[in-house]
Amino acid sequence: MGSWIRRRDHNIFVNAFVFLLCGLITGLVVAAAVFPFAAMSGLTLRAGEEAFASLPSELKAFKSPQISRVYAADNKTQLTQFYDEFRSDVPLKGMSKFMRDAMVAAEDREFFKHNGVDLKGVARALVNNNQGGAKQGASTITMQWVRMSLAYSATSPNDVLDATKDTPKRKVTEIRYAMELEKQLTKDQILERYLNIVPFGKQTYGIFAASRVYFNKAPKDLTLGEAAMLAGIVRAPSGYDPTTSDGYAEIKQRRDNYVIPGMVELGFITQAQADKAIKEPIPRKVRPVSNGCVSVAKNNWGFFCDYFYRWWMDREEFGATPYDRARRLKSGGYRITTTLDVKAQKNARDRIADLISEGNKNALLLAAVQPGTGKVRLLAANRKFKLDDPADPKNKISSDPAKARKGIRGSYPNTTNPLLSGGGDITGYQAGSVMKIFTLVAALEKKLPLAYTIKAEKRYESKYIINRSNPSACPGTHFWCPSNSGGGGEGIYNMWTGFGRSINTYFVPLEERVGAENVVGVAKRFGIQFRAAKDAEFASPGYSHQWGAFTLGVSATTPLDMANAYATLAADGKYCPPTPIEQIVTRDGDKLDVGRSLCTQATSPDVARAAVDAARCPVGDSALLGNCGGSTAPDTRWVVGHPVFGKTGTTDKDKTASLVAGTTSLVVAGYLVNPDYQNHKDRLQHAQVNPAVYRTLGDYMDGKPRVQFKRPENRKIAYGERRYIPDVECDPLSRARNRLERAGFSVDIGREVDSKCPEGTAAGTDPSGRTVKNGAVTIEVSNGKSDEPEVPVPPGTPPSSAPPNPPR
Repeated sequence: MGSWIRRRDHNIFVNAFVFLLCGLITGLVVAAAVFPFAAMSGLTLRAGEEAFASLPSELKAFKSPQISRVYAADNKTQLTQFYDEFRSDVPLKGMSKFMRDAMVAAEDREFFKHNGVDLKGVARALVNNNQGGAKQGASTITMQWVRMSLAYSATSPNDVLDATKDTPKRKVTEIRYAMELEKQLTKDQILERYLNIVPFGKQTYGIFAASRVYFNKAPKDLTLGEAAMLAGIVRAPSGYDPTTSDGYAEIKQRRDNYVIPGMVELGFITQAQADKAIKEPIPRKVRPVSNGCVSVAKNNWGFFCDYFYRWWMDREEFGATPYDRARRLKSGGYRITTTLDVKAQKNARDRIADLISEGNKNALLLAAVQPGTGKVRLLAANRKFKLDDPADPKNKISSDPAKARKGIRGSYPNTTNPLLSGGGDITGYQAGSVMKIFTLVAALEKKLPLAYTIKAEKRYESKYIINRSNPSACPGTHFWCPSNSGGGGEGIYNMWTGFGRSINTYFVPLEERVGAENVVGVAKRFGIQFRAAKDAEFASPGYSHQWGAFTLGVSATTPLDMANAYATLAADGKYCPPTPIEQIVTRDGDKLDVGRSLCTQATSPDVARAAVDAARCPVGDSALLGNCGGSTAPDTRWVVGHPVFGKTGTTDKDKTASLVAGTTSLVVAGYLVNPDYQNHKDRLQHAQVNPAVYRTLGDYMDGKPRVQFKRPENRKIAYGERRYIPDVECDPLSRARNRLERAGFSVDIGREVDSKCPEGTAAGTDPSGRTVKNGAVTIEVSNGKSDEPEVPVPPGTPPSSAPPNPPR
């Protein structure tokens, strides 16, 4: 008996609620009668007509999350897309009319008749649901759109719950908003908004995404059968999933027995059209949708994509926190045009593939930057930017013995580490003598000209302090004694010849004379990042003056760092932070003023031009202002076919090999390294990295006009103050040294040579004639043996009256 009474009471309560709800909708309920009932039922309504009236305008301004698309520099090739929900708005005119009609038939057959609320449907659903019948929603298309809009515009998790939980409060809120909304928007405007926000399953939101995923076509091209199927899914996307056996049967029945007949009933289509549509197939498979960077591995854009993503996540303009920035990218609907040159990227990847396999434990890394803009044109490697699959036997165990013992996998053939641009646990790689460029620039800034000479030794006794036990320490001391790669290399060099032949024992004393702290300072101005903790310590003001080995490339750098540093020289000393961005456009068509590099003058144009002139020597080009005397990558100029500059680099025991080569249009840096184990025993070869660099650069420059590098305006930066070298021929060595030192030269005693002068005296100097002030002059020592054949003198020939040699 008690149970019956409770059920009866409950029905009375529901019926009363329905009656009052109808009164709310029609505006016939007096507040004094409503509020007591509302308090009893737990129903609370937003008070205040003005506050309520303003809310629909907020809903109208609401914008649902949109896909952000990322394009190459051509603004046509889509690299990838980012989204939390796969959605992209399209106008109603961009949708098939079948789609609009099918959605009305599936979700709201009274759509074109009601004012936002199906009053009879609401009452029927409330009574049915409270009497235990099959669950009914009774939400119109307008009410559904209101509910989703409130959820998406919520600023807290509680607001999302309030907008979506099944309560009388939420239902009344939807009703009131829907009624007001219908006063301000047309039916077509509401339907367009609804079709662009509603979920269709398989991670698709809105009709654009659904059309692409299920049928790989635009919404305007949907057939009657396709539109009816999609409209049918909306009621229960997971239950009507055609890719599952149960879901396939359910959606076919809903399409054929409910949606399509409903379209006939409403007069949208004929019975003949319906019969034909029922025969249309329903897809059992859907098109996979890419999202983010790991999805583009097959196109070899992954490393660039990752570089772009890290760039975005570092920009405070896109939000105060990483979460805010990621959400903005994945929901903002941006059209992002990047700096990636698709053709150059493909060519670089092909050149790499010609030289080394993806499965090689060593990585060949190429990065390229446009001088004067910082635009990153390519990032390529013999790796796929892809998540590692531990079950795939192709994924190799690390070549680092310590990691291998723990079963840690290496970075080949797949990796998501930023091998080329740095970040995370990638601090970079020692690149060797490419770093000498910073010493050269520092010397030029200190007014030492390109013609500045130093007598290089096989092994130089420096003033830099290191541990006595270090193999490179001078015997019995704590001073560093570097030597040249391969030994030898002694002689007098200037910046052209020293850089061209990469003479360590020229650049270490040059670094001493200008100050290692100044050399490190140049590197910082040129964008070198000291990511490794030890490098950052050495680069700090208290230590950098003793970092003698810096000039030989012991600091970890990345190919991107180095390409951009050399691009600074090609841009007349203008440093532009590297950027992946050409343009960012919002969903409303506004262009954001972000991504353009804010360039600074890192060194003077004349210093940059002089440095470029010396840097033409290593790559087989001819200096405009001096003589090179040798090169380490002579094929570069011939292959590129344009004026070119650059430098090779090698570390101790050939653990890395590098080449930087550039023109006025592009600078390419290539590293051959082992990212997983830099203390390996392999000897890495320039025969792999050099061709990859200069062929990639040659591909890019093919067909472009030849542009010559500029000369410095002040020629003294090349030649300095030239002074005559005194003629010390046949002088005693002590007198010869004094005369040369008083003339302002750095003097050394050199080798014995054949000479007519007495043995042990000065036979002459190297060089002779003129040289730069403070330059190196070597006294050649006579062995007393004339190198001239004795000529018979005819009898009676008077003594020579020729004047002495004029000064040179």
